[in-house]
Amino acid sequence: MTVATSSSSVDSSKIRNLSIIAHIDHGKSTLSDRILEITGAVDPRLMRAQYLDSMDIERERGITIKAQNVRVNFKGHLIQLIDTPGHVDFGYEVSRSLAACEGAVLLVDASQGIQAQTLATCYQALEHNLEIVAVLNKIDLPAADPERCKEELERVLGIPSGEILSISAKTGQGVEELLDAVITRIPAPVGDPDAPLRALIFDSYYDQFRGVISSIRVIEGTLHDETKIRMMRAGTNHELEEIGMRTPDMIKVKQLGPGEVGYVVAGIRDVGGARSGETITEASRPAAKALEGYLDPKPMVFCGIYPIDGDDLGNLRDALDKLRLNDASITYEPEKSHALGFGFRCGFLGLLHMEIVRERLEREFNLAIIATAPSVVYRAFLTDGTEILVDNPTDLPDPSRLDHVDEPMLDVTILTPSEYLGAVMDLGQSRRGEMMKMEYLSTERVELRYRIPLAEIVIDFFDALKSRTKGYASLDYEPSGYVTSQVVRVDLLINHEPVDAFSTIVHRSNAEVYGRKMAERLKELIPRQMFDVPIQAAIGGRVVARQTVKARRKDVLAKCYGGDITRKRKLLEKQKEGKKRMKNLGRVEVPQEAFVAALKLEE
Repeated sequence: MTVATSSSSVDSSKIRNLSIIAHIDHGKSTLSDRILEITGAVDPRLMRAQYLDSMDIERERGITIKAQNVRVNFKGHLIQLIDTPGHVDFGYEVSRSLAACEGAVLLVDASQGIQAQTLATCYQALEHNLEIVAVLNKIDLPAADPERCKEELERVLGIPSGEILSISAKTGQGVEELLDAVITRIPAPVGDPDAPLRALIFDSYYDQFRGVISSIRVIEGTLHDETKIRMMRAGTNHELEEIGMRTPDMIKVKQLGPGEVGYVVAGIRDVGGARSGETITEASRPAAKALEGYLDPKPMVFCGIYPIDGDDLGNLRDALDKLRLNDASITYEPEKSHALGFGFRCGFLGLLHMEIVRERLEREFNLAIIATAPSVVYRAFLTDGTEILVDNPTDLPDPSRLDHVDEPMLDVTILTPSEYLGAVMDLGQSRRGEMMKMEYLSTERVELRYRIPLAEIVIDFFDALKSRTKGYASLDYEPSGYVTSQVVRVDLLINHEPVDAFSTIVHRSNAEVYGRKMAERLKELIPRQMFDVPIQAAIGGRVVARQTVKARRKDVLAKCYGGDITRKRKLLEKQKEGKKRMKNLGRVEVPQEAFVAALKLEE
């Protein structure tokens, strides 16, 4: 591949910046592989599947977690491909990637049709005024139904069916025609090379040797390799160490002009200092105002993470510090649990994000950890008028001090085949959902809009939706404020001692069912002691469920045969007294396996 662009800026009329919008498993990474092959960007001997996905978890799960970018040459044009994550939890990365493009390839599986998350991302792309090139993938599959999918796309997004391309990313069929369509349909970037520099950071990751490496798109002005740069939002200045482009190998360049996508290294040691959405300008000639759309990612789901071995606490802190360097959207603070000891209260963008962070802690840092049931942030209003944010059930104030509690809501979009409509509506209703809209996209597919409390989604809503629709339904959601709700804290008491790890906040209507279920589960998991162990579920001071783990008994009558019954009674009374004394002194140690198994009820 030619590297003639390394010393001088490229003619911006020959540049095309595009993003691929697709649902998980619709072939985005496979299409990226074919584009790299067709344009000769990667040596055939070094080519591997999912070339741009760098993490093992990405490869195994077949999902993109971090945005990636690559520059390829095709028929005299420079195509800069920005690969975005497809999952709703990483929507912030998607919005930044879209802001760096002029066009988007909408990739739809010809056997499944458009999915809810793809639709949401596509609307986002239209808000950014991007040119959409619609493509049906997997047309080589026997189950493919391109005509139905084209009709659906035309009805939902207004894209004429004659403009929709058909390809097979696996075999390479139609990919060259797609690249031709990208060149003809997607506009070239505009920007004055002599204006004050403004460049958008759309992704950052941490390299232990070089510090933060940020992916950038130059909007206007020219970035030179010896410029002193300024982060406009953070208000910090940095000396540039290197600028370059990815082909997909990192190649050092002297300058990047308007419309070009590349990377910068400036010796920054914390990803928080170069967040996605940050604007880079020159320190000596700063731009008048920063680019729009910068947001601090807000955690939506919280859980406690504790090491199974207390000696691993320092290692867990180091691991979270290192993960945060790569993923600035994780938040964590120290927390102490009576049952689990010391650990951290962690905040995540969503359930998949939580699952991936947990898996990375176990794999990359070789840690054995327990995660408590996921919870969300409630707003508690006290009788004296103050408001407190509660993300840990144990922090919910006593009911006597509470005026009311607000819980976070979500606007949920579900796309499902019409044969599963009844099952999906039943699920929405059982999760306290309020239907806002129902629309048939075609005779076979329905779009449902619900308003559902976030607390009902974080436990197992996605799994329940998939099992009820045999995997065919898709889900997208976005926050929609807070509403006042009748929520209560359910505490689990073992031998009359509350165990904070099992406390949770649930709606009053579900509280007793939850309490009974947890008490039954713990009865099976807690080993028998030498005395009866009561397990109680309580709301405030009221016990709503009770189970008892029966005591182990020693046969004290074995040596007492014959004689008067009073001898036997005397021995039994003596044993009873001993049990009573043991119960008063004894503490029930809940084994770690019981915590892991009981908390799985909530996953």
